[in-house]
Amino acid sequence: MNLDLSQTEENYLKAIFSLSLVVSKAVSTNSIAQKLETKASSVTDMVKKLSEKKLVDYKKYQGVSLTVEGKEIAVRIIRKHRLWEVFLVKHLDFSWDEVHEVAEQLEHVKSVKLTQQLDAYLEYPTHDPHGDPIPDADGNIAHHTEIMLSSLQIGDTCMVLGVKDSSKSFLKYLDSSGIKLGTDVRVLNKEDFDNSMIIEVGTKELSVSQQISKNLFVKKQQND
Repeated sequence: MNLDLSQTEENYLKAIFSLSLVVSKAVSTNSIAQKLETKASSVTDMVKKLSEKKLVDYKKYQGVSLTVEGKEIAVRIIRKHRLWEVFLVKHLDFSWDEVHEVAEQLEHVKSVKLTQQLDAYLEYPTHDPHGDPIPDADGNIAHHTEIMLSSLQIGDTCMVLGVKDSSKSFLKYLDSSGIKLGTDVRVLNKEDFDNSMIIEVGTKELSVSQQISKNLFVKKQQND
């Protein structure tokens, strides 16, 4: 079934998919409303509409889940979004805190050929500029298996592989702190009281809160 969906409908499917990754049950309408910054009543109206198109399963008071087709559409949108982010950073000199809003617009381009050609032009990237995995042409997506910086202990070293929070303010903070994908980090101290850390980044020592450390995906390295 080839549905002609509006941008709003596509955004709902993408939001439901993203939320479903962090809950083990159906997604609540309130969480969708919060993510999309809209009213719960508007969410209810939209999920009923998507349910009629057989893209979601919706039961009042029990939440929303994507059907097989709904999930396929959501993953295709995410694939386009993340490919455009790679293109914008690599070829148009956008910074990683600028690309999200532009990619939000470009992800709704319907051309399958354009997506295929973009993927090939970029030499089939596996991750976007924020370290998030890019679904392949068949819709397969490898979810994050890395650990968070917050889970490391004093003396541990790691490499930054991605961010959980891709907001402009967080990415700008990372830029100003010299932290980007591939940056090596060493934990120098960790406070029992609030889990804040002193970390070493290059030749600098930084104090980072738990709010920061729990939003950085890292790969732990073997200490010499």
